Amino acid sequence: MTTTAVAVASLRDRAAADALAHAEDPYNAIVERVGNARVVMIGEASHGTHEFYRERAEITQRLIEQKGFSAVAVEGDWPDALRVNRYVTGTGDDPDAADALAGFRRFPTWMWRNADVLDFVGWLRDFNEPRQRRARAGFYGLDLYSLQTSIDAVIAYLEKVDPEAAARARQHYGCFDEVADPSDYGYAVGLGLTESCRAEVVQALMELRRNAEKYVRLDDGAANDEYFYAERNARVAKDAEEYYRTMLDQRISSWNLRDRHMFETLQELTAHLARHRDGTKIVVWAHNSHVGNARATDMSARGEFNIGELARRSYGTQGALVGFTTYGGTVSAASDWGAPVERKTVRPALQGSYEELFHDTGVPRFSLMLDDPAVRAACRGPLLERAIGVIYRPDTERQSHYFRSSLPDQFDVVIHIDRTRAVEPLERTALWEKGEVPETYPTGL
Repeated sequence: MTTTAVAVASLRDRAAADALAHAEDPYNAIVERVGNARVVMIGEASHGTHEFYRERAEITQRLIEQKGFSAVAVEGDWPDALRVNRYVTGTGDDPDAADALAGFRRFPTWMWRNADVLDFVGWLRDFNEPRQRRARAGFYGLDLYSLQTSIDAVIAYLEKVDPEAAARARQHYGCFDEVADPSDYGYAVGLGLTESCRAEVVQALMELRRNAEKYVRLDDGAANDEYFYAERNARVAKDAEEYYRTMLDQRISSWNLRDRHMFETLQELTAHLARHRDGTKIVVWAHNSHVGNARATDMSARGEFNIGELARRSYGTQGALVGFTTYGGTVSAASDWGAPVERKTVRPALQGSYEELFHDTGVPRFSLMLDDPAVRAACRGPLLERAIGVIYRPDTERQSHYFRSSLPDQFDVVIHIDRTRAVEPLERTALWEKGEVPETYPTGL
């Protein structure tokens, strides 16, 4: 029997016995395995797969209900997610979950404006409603793309608490007045066509921080929250300016800047929430490429790290990393950046990949605890692993969507669902409508 055949046979036994392969209580083993951690990062092998969103939401609900997790932090922009947070905690003006998600207007809109997120947001609002404000679970964004939206949010906050400071902030941020798109700013600075706005965004952030004590004294805990939200937006503006300015500089990894920002936001959010409740624990939703330990992948050779690696360093066993894989099906993705969303067919996984290894077990859905010695031996790598982001290019799949990894060192738990289908955008394009008939629309409307 070949080494691969031995690995498949070993995994088949584990997969067939796993609870995900059966109807009763499929998530209990996963929740018990990761639920004692302070931070649980749950990934996805694409940004457009229904099952990844649905299973991640189911596990998160259990962690909130049974393990006392107090927040979900997503690979989404801070101000857009904050609007959702206000809705789920009962402090916003949006009448329903669909309106609360309306802030996610930037490409790719389907990443958060989809049927499964809509259902989860509706569930979180219902969960929170009977609870005291400080016992409610929140929804936050970790990303840094929202340069202009975050600037507008800082100015709007200062208009309420300190109009003179708002006028000064408007002057600082006026450096971006001629910028139609943040990427254009990065190109212009790189080509020497415009001056950097770095000093201005730093000054705006420092001035806001100097007045922190005055602003949080304005009211009770709500003022503390509102200042924290504004300070985070000012930090987003500062880090986004650096990110867009350095995107074209081959000497600097913009990936590292982004993941460093996301991890520091997670830490600041944890510290803020801990001021109001003991034992703050957070679930993170992001792509496998962010939450899986980068040291176990090709990323490390390129000098790149991610939030999964930073969590390993900072939290040790108090952090848990969960990944997803799939063999084939459909996915919601674009053909180019900024292009319309399409429902695309996912090609069968390549030979020599983890996805093929799991497919060969013949078990359609299962989870693996990667600290199990038998599982570690069967999954010993490195092997190929697939990653589909917001763009999927089947014609160049090996170059565009595969990397090498050692899965047992990348994650604590992996969930494999052999056939998956595209997540349903709330706004469907004609390109997306082509193909199979979608399943029932969500219950969260």
